[in-house]
This record gives sequence, C-alpha cells and structure tokens, in this order.
Amino acid sequence: MAFSLFAKRFGYDIDMKENKLAGSLNELSGKLEGKPEQNILEQQAIRTMAKAKYTTEPEGHYGLGFSHYTHFTSPIRRYPDMMSHRLLQHYLDGKQSPEAAEYEDKCVHSSQMEKRAADAERASVKYKQVEFMEKYVGQAMDGVISGVTEWGIFVELEETRCEGMIRISSMEDDYYVYDDEEMAIIGEKYKGTYRIGDRVRVLVLNTNIEKRTIDFEML
Repeated sequence: MAFSLFAKRFGYDIDMKENKLAGSLNELSGKLEGKPEQNILEQQAIRTMAKAKYTTEPEGHYGLGFSHYTHFTSPIRRYPDMMSHRLLQHYLDGKQSPEAAEYEDKCVHSSQMEKRAADAERASVKYKQVEFMEKYVGQAMDGVISGVTEWGIFVELEETRCEGMIRISSMEDDYYVYDDEEMAIIGEKYKGTYRIGDRVRVLVLNTNIEKRTIDFEML
C-alpha cells in the first residue's frame, strides 16, 4: 500500500487487487522506461518487496505469477544454478530424490552469500559515484528526492543518477521536522514541505571518498 501511494505521487496507478498486482507492477515497469523517475521507483519497489531467498520449499514466483518455479540460469552464474543443473542430471540418470535437508542448508548458505555480494556491490557503486562526483563540486544540478529521514533529504541527480544528501541542519530558511506519516520534512514556521518524488535543484557541496558520501545544498 505504501508503494502504491508513493507511485501515485508520480502519476502512476497500481491495482492492489491480489490477482492484478503482479501484472500492474509489470505494466508500471514498462511505463517507467527512460523516465527520470525510473530508477527511484524501481528501487523503492524492490525495497518494499520481500527479499528473495533460495529454498527447497515450493513457494512459486510472485512476480511471474507461477505456483511452481525453480531457479535456473544459463550460462551458469551462481552456485544455486549449478545445484539446479546437477539435480536435473541426477533425475535424468533415473536416481531418486536426495534428502531435502542437505540442499536446504546449501540454499540458506547461498542466500546469505548473495546478500553479502549485493551489499558489496552497492558499496562499490557508491564509491565510484563519489569518485565521479568530485569533478562536479560547486555546480548546480537538478534532482529528485529519493528518500527523507529525520536528519536529511536524499536526492538522486537526474543527469548522473548519483545520490547524495541535504542535511536538515544546513537548511537555514526554517526549522524542519520529519513527519513519518507524510514521509516528508515540514518547516515549522513557513510550512515548506519536501517529500519523496519532489524535484529540486541542488548545489554539489562536497564529496568524501572515505565515507562514501556526497553532500548537497538546497537551492
């Protein structure tokens, strides 16, 4: 529901009916292609979904709408792919099903390692973003608010897709307070409001490669 409201701020409607939701999300993906808000909405959708995991339990595939599904990728990229390929050969050779517990342990391990790999990937991407943005310090750029917290506003630049933060403490035109229900910061005196999805213009204030941070200033 939260993501549906979030998408509506960009002018997109999502059908929340159980039998329509998967198709509605796929349709949204097509509409977003090439739009400035594509990355923000796709990332927000991923964050709101339950994280995928490897398991021997027949849980189907929500996005595809399949009640039965097995992970299988070619060419081989991950150990779970190799497990699927070996099991297929095992069955083609006419052998009986192996113990599920042994494979469930491997599934749990693979899920944990994939999370570590994803975390490392995000950290490396952020590092290169900060490195890239060093040459833009002092320049004004357009962006979209991608996140709001009690200590700052995250902004994704439209031109480079790099994300940085405007610290609330640096916004001196009013005293801003974070509103969790509105997912926004609101000025106490002048009631100026900044929400996820708002387009803003910022100054690239500085970068810190060691902390992997990019600081912006609201213009």
